[in-house]
Amino acid sequence: MNRSFAFILVAALTLCASQVCQAAEKKNPEANRLARDGVEAAKNQDFDKAVDLLKKATAMDKKYGDELSAVYQQRAYAAANDQRYGDAINDYNEALKLTPQNAARIHEQRAAVEMKIQDYDKALADYSELIKQKPDEIKYISYRAYIYELKNDLQNSMADNEKILKLDANNQDAKARKQRLEQKIAERTPLTPPPRSPTPSPTHSPAKKKKP
Repeated sequence: MNRSFAFILVAALTLCASQVCQAAEKKNPEANRLARDGVEAAKNQDFDKAVDLLKKATAMDKKYGDELSAVYQQRAYAAANDQRYGDAINDYNEALKLTPQNAARIHEQRAAVEMKIQDYDKALADYSELIKQKPDEIKYISYRAYIYELKNDLQNSMADNEKILKLDANNQDAKARKQRLEQKIAERTPLTPPPRSPTPSPTHSPAKKKKP
């Protein structure tokens, strides 16, 4: 995950805090208070406290699900940086449940963590989902082609690589991958032995009759 992603989350939380502070709904002041305190805790990077407070606020009022999702993503980012990859994936899972409308961003960040721990099957599923949403996004197709190559699934890797070259004929990574894949496929394909020439059938000359 890059710094720009973290900045986006912080900006989102700042906006959430502003919206929470401006909320004049009197029907659930306790939820407003919990959400406001939760967002403030997240800004101070006390993510456990922020999640706890925002979970309670969301249970009272579903509108705080966006804020809770943003904090889950922030906590996942922090966990991944601390090499607590399992915790990061769990938090991304929770964020995805809360805000499926932000699925692309969450799938991409979760896939990056799955690649770190070499869980290629799950990363493959995330990139496949991303490709469904953005079928012409070269970076997603390239990651999937790379995973297929790692898994030694040469045919699927080549198929994805051809998609990349159709979108960008001068893509240097795809060109290099194509050469590698062609070499691997050639090494894997057994050489067909030349056909045997037919063995001539023996000719039997008729037995000579003995002279009387």
